Amino acid sequence: MPRCVRSRRDALLAFFAAALPWPAPAQAQRNFPATALRGELVFTNPPEVLLEGRPARLAPGARIRGENNLLLVQSALAGQRRVVHYTLDLSGALLDVWVLTAAERANRPWPSTPAQAAAWSFDAVAQTWSRP
Repeated sequence: MPRCVRSRRDALLAFFAAALPWPAPAQAQRNFPATALRGELVFTNPPEVLLEGRPARLAPGARIRGENNLLLVQSALAGQRRVVHYTLDLSGALLDVWVLTAAERANRPWPSTPAQAAAWSFDAVAQTWSRP
């Protein structure tokens, strides 16, 4: 019987420890791929968008991550203008989109065209670009 009492006590302690409020961990830095470009995106009528004022399209299965890195629904963003990092699929449609936080927007320079990304140097650890 003592083994049974001990396991109940341990289970009860584990339950209460799990129920205690724990401080939320600090948001970790998001790591963007070297192929990510920066631009201003206006969500019009999904999957249609305006990228830097030009018509563009979200790829089937496109992922849009908000400032808190959670996935967002395309239709919920209709009519909103956001500064984002994005990647393109092989057909030129937007595949991955990250809505930037204020700190990420302040991280400059960041390429806005594939030609700039090809000419600049990317430090993946620091998540910074340097011009030649």
